[in-house]
Amino acid sequence: MEVENLKEIFDQFQHLNVYESYKELSSGHINDTYLIITKTRPYFVLQRINHSVFKDVAGLINNKVAISQHIKSKLKESKKQVLDFVKSNDDNSYYKDIKGNYWSLMYYIDNSVTYETVNDIEIAYEGGKLFGEFLNLTSDFDTSQLTEVIPKFHNMSFRYSQFQSALQSAAKERLFKATETINMVTELKEEMHILQNLKESGDIKLRVTHNDTKISNALFTKDNKGLCVIDTDTVMPGIVHYDFGDAIRTICNSAAEDEANLDLVNFNFDFYKAYTRGFLEEIQSSLTDLEIKYLPLGAKTMTYIMALRFLTDYLNNDIYYKIKYEDHNLVRAKNQLKLIESFSEKIKEIQQEII
Repeated sequence: MEVENLKEIFDQFQHLNVYESYKELSSGHINDTYLIITKTRPYFVLQRINHSVFKDVAGLINNKVAISQHIKSKLKESKKQVLDFVKSNDDNSYYKDIKGNYWSLMYYIDNSVTYETVNDIEIAYEGGKLFGEFLNLTSDFDTSQLTEVIPKFHNMSFRYSQFQSALQSAAKERLFKATETINMVTELKEEMHILQNLKESGDIKLRVTHNDTKISNALFTKDNKGLCVIDTDTVMPGIVHYDFGDAIRTICNSAAEDEANLDLVNFNFDFYKAYTRGFLEEIQSSLTDLEIKYLPLGAKTMTYIMALRFLTDYLNNDIYYKIKYEDHNLVRAKNQLKLIESFSEKIKEIQQEII
């Protein structure tokens, strides 16, 4: 993106600052995000939303703004931060340029840091508090007001149907290589549909969910205190287990999710305890006993759904996820299934943490 274009786009929003320079921010793999440095504070974050990935960008941005305004109205006197959006010159939540690109502008949150991975218990605990607080503060938001930006994102029946279709069309060599992994996925099918069945029956209620609760989507102060949840592109109606489960999946794996040496893949119970403690401190009062009971299954289910998606992509000849070598997606699927195995070995202790 040329500097002149960024300045021009920045000036399509209602701010009183003078553009000085920019810095590209590398967090996130889908959108283009820039720190806009101005002559005076505050600075801003300008983001181009990838409309080839997200089909209803206007709906997506409106989701983000509505949720931020809702949280802001709850915090008021708190020192906690919240994403704060700047309106365009024509009073929209976004600006659409002549090429059809959608842009949003946020105030930059000063003195904040992010982490790509969790390396100590304090970050796990504070991360749990942040995402628990996000879910608690939005628990009374009317989910019918939200656009479903990625339909069927965590729908297990849909993901399993994709897997079955891939089985039918997969090359024999790939089917052979993946035989053990396919068998493991198939054996877990019934258990992995429990949460969806509870959701569809209405026994577990729909609520606002973030849907991308990796630790890099949380801001911290420089002394490791939770500050703000960010990257709300995937905010949609869901169940609490999606957010809890995906956070645990990403925080508690002792190895990278494409580590091929499965001996290195283990479930970090200490991080689980810390995250769960922080999470429940913030949200327990707005959860039902049934929701709490099934939180551990949320972690297992979200890990499984990623294993299923990696395996499906492998059987489809790697058409979705970027790969670095031929069996990369199969390695990822095995990695996630090993994490489930390690998780299951500690299930009694894991369940004790939510009682």
